[in-house]
Amino acid sequence: MKELRFALKKTVPVLFAYLFIGISFGMMMYTAGYSWIWSFLSALFVYAGSLQIVMVSLLKAGAGLMTCALTAFFINARHLFYGIAFIERFRAMGWRSPYMVFSLTDETYSILVSADYGEGLNRDRAAFFIALTNHIYWIIGCLTGSLAGRILPWDMEGIEFSAAAFFIVVVIEQWEKSASKLPACVGLIVGALFFLILGPDRFLIPSLVSSVLILMLLGDRIRIKEGMTDEN
Repeated sequence: MKELRFALKKTVPVLFAYLFIGISFGMMMYTAGYSWIWSFLSALFVYAGSLQIVMVSLLKAGAGLMTCALTAFFINARHLFYGIAFIERFRAMGWRSPYMVFSLTDETYSILVSADYGEGLNRDRAAFFIALTNHIYWIIGCLTGSLAGRILPWDMEGIEFSAAAFFIVVVIEQWEKSASKLPACVGLIVGALFFLILGPDRFLIPSLVSSVLILMLLGDRIRIKEGMTDEN
C-alpha cells in the first residue's frame, strides 16, 4: 500500500529516536520494579515520552493523584495548541479521528505539518499511517527496554539518569533554536527558587504553575523576540 510506504519513509528518523528513548524508559520501569506489561500498557495508552519518563519518578516517590494530574497537564499542555491546527482535518477523518487526536506527538505533528503528499496519495490514510507507525516504534522501544533489563547481565542502577540527560538535550536544543531566552531563564530561576524554599518533594507543581503565569505575562515580549508579531 503506497500510503504505508510513504509513512514508513517519512518516519525513519523518528524510529531511531523513539527506540532509543523508549528503551531507556523501559529499563527505568524495570529498575523501578514494574513488569514488562506495565511498560507495554504505558506505551500503548499513555504514549507521551517526557511524561512517561517523569511518571517513573512520580510512581517511585508515591506522588498523589493531583500531583500526577497537574504534572501531566503542564508537561503536555503544548498539545492543546498542536491540536488547534488539525481540528477540522481530524474531524473529517471519520473513525480515525479519535486516534489521530490521541497520537499527535511532537514528532508526528512535525511530519504532518511538513509532509508533501503529492499526487495519487490518500492524505487521510497516509496521515493515519504516519501516526500509527510512530506509535508502534514507541511501543517496541518501551517493551524492548523492559525486557532487556531482565536479560542484560549488568546492574541497571542509575539508568534513571537517562531521563535527566534527555531533558538536558531538549533544553539545549530549544535554547539554540529560540531567539528569546526568557522561557528557559524563567524556568531555571523559578524552579531553583521553589526548590530552595519548598525542597525537592514539593517544588515541582508550584514552580510549574508560577512559570506558566510569568510566561503568560511576558508573552508579548517573547513573541516579539521570536518574530511572531501580527505583521508576520
